[in-house]
Amino acid sequence: MKYCVSCNCGNVEVSVNFPHPIEKYQARECNCDFCRANGLAYLSDPNGTLSLTAKDPMKQLKQGSLQATFWQCARCMDIVAVTHSNHKETKGAVCKKLFEAKYLVQPSVCVSPKDLTPTEKLNRWNAAWSTVIDT
Repeated sequence: MKYCVSCNCGNVEVSVNFPHPIEKYQARECNCDFCRANGLAYLSDPNGTLSLTAKDPMKQLKQGSLQATFWQCARCMDIVAVTHSNHKETKGAVCKKLFEAKYLVQPSVCVSPKDLTPTEKLNRWNAAWSTVIDT
């Protein structure tokens, strides 16, 4: 099922294609300082895809272990997604708050990736995040 939203100013379009209705997903709310300060929680499905399309270039931010890239609209400063690239593919998750204005989404569950080793983080992201088809 395909779902499309955009950042506050409309510069970045975010599309996901999940095998189940978005209402069935429970977002993961990261408890790191960066995500908490920005009120971020993430939606993904390992069997789903996501794409980001921006009219103007987005900012790329690194936090914590510097393994993941946070994509931010350069105009309105909304963080729209987080991704990680390995040698084979790019995996990612989208920010829940973009979707909750348009779709019914479940309350988030708190997760603690900051407690994981860098290798454990990569394994978790590869297992839980969607395949990125366009950024």
